[in-house]
Amino acid sequence: MSAPGRGRLTGAPGRGHCAGMELKPRRVYDDPLPNCGFETLCTHYAEDPAEQQGAAAPPIYQTSTFIYPDAEAFWNRRRGDGPHYDYTRVGNPTTAMLEAKLARLEGGTWAYGFGSGMGAISAALRAVLKAGDHVVAQAHVYGPTQTYLRQLARFGIEATFLTTSEAGALLGACRPQTRLIYFESPTSGHFEIVDIRAVVAGARGRGIVTAFDNSWATPYFQRPLELGVDLVTHSATKYLNGHSDVVAGFVVGRDDGELHARVQEEVEYAGATLDPFAAWLMLRGLRTLPMRMEYHQRSALAVARMLAAHGRVAVVNHPGLERHPGHELARRQMRGCSSLFSFALHDQSREATARVLDRLRLFRAGVSWGGHESLAIGGTFFSAPDEPKRWLIRLHVGLESTEDLLADLRQALED
Repeated sequence: MSAPGRGRLTGAPGRGHCAGMELKPRRVYDDPLPNCGFETLCTHYAEDPAEQQGAAAPPIYQTSTFIYPDAEAFWNRRRGDGPHYDYTRVGNPTTAMLEAKLARLEGGTWAYGFGSGMGAISAALRAVLKAGDHVVAQAHVYGPTQTYLRQLARFGIEATFLTTSEAGALLGACRPQTRLIYFESPTSGHFEIVDIRAVVAGARGRGIVTAFDNSWATPYFQRPLELGVDLVTHSATKYLNGHSDVVAGFVVGRDDGELHARVQEEVEYAGATLDPFAAWLMLRGLRTLPMRMEYHQRSALAVARMLAAHGRVAVVNHPGLERHPGHELARRQMRGCSSLFSFALHDQSREATARVLDRLRLFRAGVSWGGHESLAIGGTFFSAPDEPKRWLIRLHVGLESTEDLLADLRQALED
């Protein structure tokens, strides 16, 4: 049988050796139906039972090495039009199927999988930055991303973190040396909304690359590439997989020039490889992404509205609520909201926050989010050093009964 990920090709570069050599072409898959919907793409795109011995679920190519039919094929393995896979660190048919599917869902032309979200984020940063460059980011960007950006100072790369998510402020912090604006909307922990189009327009006029973490919304609710962003990153551990059994990350883009080639070099040589079995599990998880996100959204909004009306709650940071300061902007650039948000009690002390958290029964204490289970943790969530430390409770509303989750929160908030 022919290997998935090989077939009708275009000249668009894909995975292969890129330092001074032509990149391998990527297969271009036909949509299962003309103008088919997101749900259909999640189910069928890049999967062809005729190439899978009729299997409804694609095979797992759980191998490190691929065998060549003869010496000539091996010697020519780096040719741009070569039909063979080489080594799973460089490419794998199972992973290629997942990459093609996610690129299509995000509206990109290419995607690369990594062994974790931070593997993807750090690869995107390294692909863009060099010594002497400057980065602008939000102070409430994902905490490990902040830490990694600060560590890049060892290599002569400086980062500025802003406590505001206003597009004008992000652009105003740019310098002649600024090479990248890395941002999120909503932000981590605090869930502020940033005007993506405004940031992109200002950055493009100055030749600055934009990279955007879309883990919170997923391409089901938000497609930053269509708003002009250059690179999209994902912690695919979260909603994209959705079952709390895979750690993975992705970088997605549209540019098939230098930026793409640099990301591909990070794939080959940094070694943060996505395992084929993890890719197969993610193919399974993506099939239910639309249904899961709809349920997550409905349940989380019900929880957020209950909390907003509760006497012990001071503020609820959920962009789907009309009172959220970024609500109207969120409606313009997103088609929905996921299930991660935060709230603060009137008593924003560590002790009061801990009392509520320790009374919860269905909401368990655990890092990450986006899986089937509901989670609740407390913290100040990546606040800048000069910000007042407010203790927040961050909730991930899972797939349990909404009424059961509401009852759990009500009893935990009892005086």
